[in-house]
Amino acid sequence: MTIKRILVPVDFSPNSLHALDYAVDFAKAFKATVAVLFVVEPIAYAIPDFAGGAAMIGGLLEQQQRSGRTQLRRLEERYAKRRIRLRALLQTGSAYQAIADTARQTKADLIVMATHGRTGLSHLLLGSVAERVVRAATCPVLTLHPGKVRRRAPAGKRTARAKRASGRSR
Repeated sequence: MTIKRILVPVDFSPNSLHALDYAVDFAKAFKATVAVLFVVEPIAYAIPDFAGGAAMIGGLLEQQQRSGRTQLRRLEERYAKRRIRLRALLQTGSAYQAIADTARQTKADLIVMATHGRTGLSHLLLGSVAERVVRAATCPVLTLHPGKVRRRAPAGKRTARAKRASGRSR
């Protein structure tokens, strides 16, 4: 299996940023490129138009897009310092559909994404973007459960716990 392009959808939550770190490690191993995608989902409120509701919603959408672009730029800068080139993408629409469509358009070989780990009633009511992406995507999807995602210490800066576990503590 050859992996040349990895798509990582983010919502800037700690879980999605952990998934991004995981994908970057994957990309290094395969010498693949990473595209980071943020999706702004339009929000529909029951605000009467005579009260200026349409203008308020349009302003909110623009604000979310500006904020997304700013955060994506920060991610690009952070990874550029680590000599990793990320391609930042911003889409508007249904999250799962935008992710699946972007994967097709960019010819992604793999999607790496975090789940929020919802179960029970919250999963039933809110659904799962990751679950829908798995169904809609034309490439493999690697999902990382929030309880399973761990941050590794940077090289050369191992924690005392890691040193004890490896038997090198004094």
